[in-house]
Amino acid sequence: MIRTIGMIELNSIARGIQVADEMLKAAEVNLIFAKSVCPGKYVILITGNVGAVETAINHGMILGENYVVNKLLLPNVHPQVIPAINASGNVEELKDLGVLEFFSIAAAIVAADAAVKSANIELIEIRLGVGIGGKAFVTFTGEISSVNNAVTVGANTALESGMLVNKAVISGPSKELLQHLL
Repeated sequence: MIRTIGMIELNSIARGIQVADEMLKAAEVNLIFAKSVCPGKYVILITGNVGAVETAINHGMILGENYVVNKLLLPNVHPQVIPAINASGNVEELKDLGVLEFFSIAAAIVAADAAVKSANIELIEIRLGVGIGGKAFVTFTGEISSVNNAVTVGANTALESGMLVNKAVISGPSKELLQHLL
């Protein structure tokens, strides 16, 4: 099944909780993330078919009014993206490591999707703004050539918007690092 991710970010926690509830009632979607993030924002991530996600996002935008600071509708998302958002990927072996860091949660999700579609990598995690000042980052592993390609592709998705903070490719990372990345 082709999945779509939708996201609304609000600058009011109270309105965010209300919008999340209404989005879930407006269409047949699944909630994958709904919580406050730094600095005092509320992020709602849903998934489902394109039409349902679009309906829920449109409903949320109306209810969110001036509290909405960002939104995202990403159709045909790669199957690794949703488990990586929930930090429930099945990475068992840390090969070479890629890291992409962003000022925006939406930018991180778009970059992760583009990176995993561009190269033979495994997403480890898409960390969404909780306890890191509202930033987001993506970690993934694979062979060095794939990791280099994925870092380049992922970083390029945020060049125009200026949302890329930094990027790194680590060849032969310490084996102990994997347990601290999950």
